[in-house]
Amino acid sequence: MTSTSIGEPAIGVVGGSGLYEMAGLEGIEVLSIRTPFGEPSDKVIAGRIDGRRVCFLPRHGVGHRLLPHEINHRANIWALRSLGVRWLISVTAVGSLREAMAPRDIVVPDQLIDRTGTGAKHTFFGNGIAAHVGFADPYCGDLRNLVVAAARLLAPKTHDRGTYLCMNGPAFSTRAEAAMHRMMGADIIGMTNAPEARLCREAEIAAAALALVTDYDCWKEDEPPVDVEAVLENLRASSSLARQIVRNVVAMIPESPASPSHRVLDTAVFTPRDVWPPRTVEDLAPILGRFLRADASS
Repeated sequence: MTSTSIGEPAIGVVGGSGLYEMAGLEGIEVLSIRTPFGEPSDKVIAGRIDGRRVCFLPRHGVGHRLLPHEINHRANIWALRSLGVRWLISVTAVGSLREAMAPRDIVVPDQLIDRTGTGAKHTFFGNGIAAHVGFADPYCGDLRNLVVAAARLLAPKTHDRGTYLCMNGPAFSTRAEAAMHRMMGADIIGMTNAPEARLCREAEIAAAALALVTDYDCWKEDEPPVDVEAVLENLRASSSLARQIVRNVVAMIPESPASPSHRVLDTAVFTPRDVWPPRTVEDLAPILGRFLRADASS
């Protein structure tokens, strides 16, 4: 299906394919979404938790088929926004660059450093509509506070802030790179969250990350360097906890989108409305919907 209707405000969750296997998910729908930006990572699993509509998307596809650089982040976020998602929780595995953030800890980052060099691929704008969103604080403060509160109820070792550094991958860091990342002030490292956060901001989706620490990267001399086996072992240990946290957060999120993240395009779009190209407007209908509805009512 192709969806361009805003509908009921929904909560999105991006992460491992097991996240939607949680108690309390009812009325499950499996949705195939076509987007102007290509195919999303997989089908969207939609349902209700305690009456709230929730949409789950496996970031790497079911079975973890996609490498980080193969993920079509634009298609993923467009698909979720087209289904009415206004809040997004990104559940993500990370390496720790700080001794205090140990494997199996939870981090809810408040800052990020984008080292991917692929920003041009991770914007909805261009093609006749120029926009520059504010990104000084890349995560929604309102949603972050709810994620922290929900996590601390279940995980005492929850860190309420930290800087996420996003690298390209798919290989893990060299020791020299890990030392540089620590000098830059990064606390955790991953390969996917910067594109998701940027695109959510443009799509007026309030976003927060729930980072599951799986390893110490390779900077810590008294620990073996990160490998896939260690990552998977710690991720499996944390996955049940992540599902419980997500369910608790869903119950805390307001029913109406009223955070600053939900209005960022008011001051971001440079191009006058009367010269927006019709094709670009059509492609961005889920994102620009409130502007188009204002046109129709005037």
